[in-house]
Amino acid sequence: MSKLLMFEKPVGMRDTLPHIYETRRKLKEAAEQEMRSWGYRFIETPALEYHETVGDASAILDRQLFKLLDQQGNTLVLRPDMTAPIARVAASKLLKERIPLRLAYSASVYRAQQREGGRAAEFEQIGVELIGDNTISADAEVIALLVSVMKKSGLENFQISLGHIRFIDELFRQILGTEERSEQLRRFLYEKNYVGYREHITSLPLSSIDKQRLLQFLNLSGGIDCLDEAIKLVEGSAGSEALNELKTVYDRLKEYNVDQYVTFDLPLVSHMSYYTGLVFEVYADGVGAPVGNGGRYDNLLGKFGQPAGATGFGLRVDFLLEALEQLEEEEGVHCILFSNERRVEAIEEAQKRRANGEYVLLQDVAGVKDVDTFTQTSKNVTFFVGKSSNGGKV
Repeated sequence: MSKLLMFEKPVGMRDTLPHIYETRRKLKEAAEQEMRSWGYRFIETPALEYHETVGDASAILDRQLFKLLDQQGNTLVLRPDMTAPIARVAASKLLKERIPLRLAYSASVYRAQQREGGRAAEFEQIGVELIGDNTISADAEVIALLVSVMKKSGLENFQISLGHIRFIDELFRQILGTEERSEQLRRFLYEKNYVGYREHITSLPLSSIDKQRLLQFLNLSGGIDCLDEAIKLVEGSAGSEALNELKTVYDRLKEYNVDQYVTFDLPLVSHMSYYTGLVFEVYADGVGAPVGNGGRYDNLLGKFGQPAGATGFGLRVDFLLEALEQLEEEEGVHCILFSNERRVEAIEEAQKRRANGEYVLLQDVAGVKDVDTFTQTSKNVTFFVGKSSNGGKV
């Protein structure tokens, strides 16, 4: 292994420069305020969790977990997502307080990368969890809030794709018969490897009718009409109930007047295996991956000993920043340049300006190598230099 250079970072880790930090701060403040206005309360969880609890429940691949041992020999993980830690807190403490719970979060999560490839190993998520409400109204509320948060964050050109895990599970069960076969097809869908999906179907020992059903399923995307086509592919009540839920949630979203942001994508599969019903992803112009995702997960809290239905979403802050057309301009900072004999005057002037809400930096002229260059690159400079007693302002 070659010696690391002093400026190198671990794979997937990033620095955040001031202008990006400022844009991110404002974006998060807008999103957090919108979540609060809908009645969601913010919560924090520790960065370190036990592997046997949150690590196993998170549905993140084991090879993507950052692991370490504590002094007692227990395996810990850096939290790979926020839903599992919040489920732990809700099951152990908050569900006894009141139901349903509306919780929000803004925190970093950690997922190890095998190589750089542009993927972040640490990134911020902001999102909500609505716990203890099994109704379709809860699903609609979460999606409507997602739309509102996206708009408050400064984004207008985005689209939310809706799918349903139970519909996929029922269709695959009827045609394929075994979970192993179903899982293989789900993997193609998650990877959006539709060529591989089609090629795999042709190799399966199925009737031509069943193969055609699986191929037609791949085309079930678009407007509400695709749900009418979907009902023709599945038998029995389980699949039709899932489609009825999608229709109902769409009607609810019309009531929120956000249906224009929603389309259907029935082959949608999430990498989070704890989803049990409606799932969705949100896409924004200029970003090649979903900026967020969510859905219903009714079995996760049962792993922590307190069964309860839940739904929610999470947004990746770095992808939201990528989707913004331009970064925020840095706040104007007033500079006061002072010499040693005018130090007190300069400090008093800075305190007065800060009390009025201005951003002010104090700079000793002795620390500036080239005053002319400094004043040219700094806007709004006030000078307290020299021995004059009239303030010395220029």
